[in-house]
Amino acid sequence: MFTGTAPIVLTASGLMQRSTDSPYPFKQDGNFWYLTGIDEPNVILVMDKNKEYLIIPELSSSRVAFDGAIDASDLAATSGIAEIVPEKEGWRRLGARLKKASNVAVLSPTASYVEGLGMYTNPARKRLIKDMKLHNPELTLLDLRQHLARMRMVKQSLELESINKAVDITIQGIKSIRNKFEKQKYKNEFEVELDLTKKFWSGGASGHSFEPIIAAGAKGLTLHPVGNNGPIDSNGLLLIDVGAEYNHYAADISRTFYNKPSKRFAVIHEAVCEVADFAMSVLRPGVILAEYEKQVEDLMGEKLRELGLIKTIEHESVRRYFPHSTSHFLGIDVHDVGDYDKPLEAGVVLTVEPGIYIPEETIAIRIEDDVLITEDGCQNLSGSLVR
Repeated sequence: MFTGTAPIVLTASGLMQRSTDSPYPFKQDGNFWYLTGIDEPNVILVMDKNKEYLIIPELSSSRVAFDGAIDASDLAATSGIAEIVPEKEGWRRLGARLKKASNVAVLSPTASYVEGLGMYTNPARKRLIKDMKLHNPELTLLDLRQHLARMRMVKQSLELESINKAVDITIQGIKSIRNKFEKQKYKNEFEVELDLTKKFWSGGASGHSFEPIIAAGAKGLTLHPVGNNGPIDSNGLLLIDVGAEYNHYAADISRTFYNKPSKRFAVIHEAVCEVADFAMSVLRPGVILAEYEKQVEDLMGEKLRELGLIKTIEHESVRRYFPHSTSHFLGIDVHDVGDYDKPLEAGVVLTVEPGIYIPEETIAIRIEDDVLITEDGCQNLSGSLVR
């Protein structure tokens, strides 16, 4: 448990190699950005009692020539942290403090490779801990992840302004896509992505908050397909799951379009909408998400039985056609941090995204909205976008 007396040492993310000497576009650690507003890689934040300072990396002349120098005054203005020290001086100061400390508060690193996601993680946190242990191998690490998750879970007014702006930009993008899809203007998924990208940028976004999902036909049966390069049948199904990013905050909205829906498609679509409406009616301060998810699953089971897809409402049978959770936190990250065991309170932002996926009928319908928990219920931030 964090006592509050140990020094707090946190690191920005590092650059990740794309090829030879080229990095992937930089994405800051969400917790580091939340505390500092700094978008620079490899900066270290130290908070020790009533003092705080930033340690900035020393760049080679070659990196300065190609990437530009770090502007310490800009970092100070952005973060509100007046003391900016270069790497060698900063580590001498931090190292001396660590030698006298028993504990240090950090953000514990995740595994280098996340097996379930097939994904390697940024090594910056692990490197920071390794460097600190060189100064004091006996240091006990106190993990701040839950503390920051709970802080970030409830959004402040400035955060809500950014989320609302991201949602509004996304709504305008989806409206333009729907209009062109109805006029049968699209032949390929990449044309949709291109139009969305243009619309997001022109609306003031910094781009997409995650890789956009543009899934035509049977491709929508895969929850997160990649590529966005398949053909579009103008008379078929198009599922999009997209979000703009504005001032580091994400939107995440899904809609499913069909120019000539069959009666079967219309009934299933209505069932998804009814489940979404029910979910929003349940969300309010005090709700525990695990209990809420069970309520939504039960109603989805009723709908699936009415549709003739299952005979009994059991977890496994429901999840065959509804294989994902209804809600996740939304904020700096599209799947934002938060405590799923903590009762909801006003200021929390969530998605509501029920879906029904029927491989044997080649039907995939997902409706996703972004919702703010209020004092007496919830507000659908994307409610102006027709379903």
